[in-house]
Amino acid sequence: MPILDDHLHLDPRGRNVESLREFEKAGGTHVILCNMPYKGTRIKTGSDFRVQYRTTLDLAERCRKGTGVKVYVMLGPYPGHVPWLWEELGPEKTVQAMREGMEIAAQLVTEGEALGIGEIGRPHFPVSTEIWDASNEILKHGMKLAKEVGCAVQLHTESAGPEVWKELAGFADSTGLPREKLVKHYSGPAILESENFGLFPSVLSSKDNIKAAAEKGSRFMMETDFLDDPRRPGAVFAPATVPKRTKAMLETGIFTDDLVAKVHGEWPRKVYGMDI
Repeated sequence: MPILDDHLHLDPRGRNVESLREFEKAGGTHVILCNMPYKGTRIKTGSDFRVQYRTTLDLAERCRKGTGVKVYVMLGPYPGHVPWLWEELGPEKTVQAMREGMEIAAQLVTEGEALGIGEIGRPHFPVSTEIWDASNEILKHGMKLAKEVGCAVQLHTESAGPEVWKELAGFADSTGLPREKLVKHYSGPAILESENFGLFPSVLSSKDNIKAAAEKGSRFMMETDFLDDPRRPGAVFAPATVPKRTKAMLETGIFTDDLVAKVHGEWPRKVYGMDI
């Protein structure tokens, strides 16, 4: 049976291919590998994001050659770059660089190198009103690009209560991007439309989160947000977590075969257009 980890990272300094072998050994079959800020990559202009993206794409290719896992890639400028660059480059150049980073990611989607745009969004920590507003405008630009190229977006934001989901749904509507193409990474078990306003939850795969999600229904995907950080092995969750959790939930009757078929097959096909 297919088992997808909807959101993980690998790092050239980490175990990368070995980490995916652990995922595969546990029964995992598909992953979405997300771009991240890599140590030693400095961003001063939008074109600098190409270096980050190439690192992610190279890691994906190494994993395809070293495992049987089907590796898909999401590319986009990490939203933490906005406050990081604000003082160094100033507001105008920061926004320009982030927008260009989005445009490069969209181009790579059209070229078939990436599945979608992500993780993009806004900082999950307190920032000034100016940075917050700029981050929202940059995010909307990314959504518009996703609409144009016909791909999904993976979101990085602050923790989401109903008011946050509703605001983000409004952003999707304003840009013409279908709500279900907006995937909230690092989500809790907010899988009902009354909670997520039609956006798609990628549920962080703690036992409690997944159990709570399954008790409500099947409209969710599962992720580890694995960081492959040598200083924090296994953070956020280890790469074998999603396949192990899926199998354990099946054995205990919390998951059904139909639920697994939706979480790891139907929804990835519908949201991303994945061949799974």
